Amino acid sequence: MNVILIAGGPAGELPDFSFFPEASYIGVDAGTLILLTKGIQPVAAVGDFDSVTAEDYERIRKALPEMSRAPSEKEQSDTELGLEAAMTYQPDFVILTGVTGGRLDHYMSALHILFKYQQEFPATRFVLLNNQNQIRFLSPGTHDVEKDQRYRYVSFYPFAKEVAGLTLSGFKYPVTNEELPFGTTRFVSNELLGSGSVTIQKGECLMVESSDA
Repeated sequence: MNVILIAGGPAGELPDFSFFPEASYIGVDAGTLILLTKGIQPVAAVGDFDSVTAEDYERIRKALPEMSRAPSEKEQSDTELGLEAAMTYQPDFVILTGVTGGRLDHYMSALHILFKYQQEFPATRFVLLNNQNQIRFLSPGTHDVEKDQRYRYVSFYPFAKEVAGLTLSGFKYPVTNEELPFGTTRFVSNELLGSGSVTIQKGECLMVESSDA
């Protein structure tokens, strides 16, 4: 099962939803309104809804009468509440979008909570997505990858700790048993030729697939 979480980021950053015809959608705060405006009925909605008007909240409440509104003062972000709701569906694939535009602190929070969930639920693939980029975390091991025509470039960064033993096969610039120290830009803007693989011996790696605007 695929679950897509839509937060209330700028509409221009959202991906083409037609790529995910069988997905179940969860609205995160104002992202719920985006879904309803597009004619998509979410299976759930979460958040304190402090970023919508009273009129818009009433529209959301009518569409999802069993929804519970979270308090404004809480220890969890709306995004984390959305991920909690997503995991109740035991998904194979979770996509988070609507979090990369606007405030950078919100984007960083989303990236870190997504990393936490990827560690806690390794059988589920978590991806942060917008209209130009796809971001996911790779743990130690070998990961088979396929070229996605939407994204020309593939970049790699260490996350949480430095990465050791990086091997890239099937890329324009293959490498074998390399180190990824913090601060390096050496592994930016590679290109996947077709089918390939990424092997990591130690550490957690951030893989970013991107296209030009």
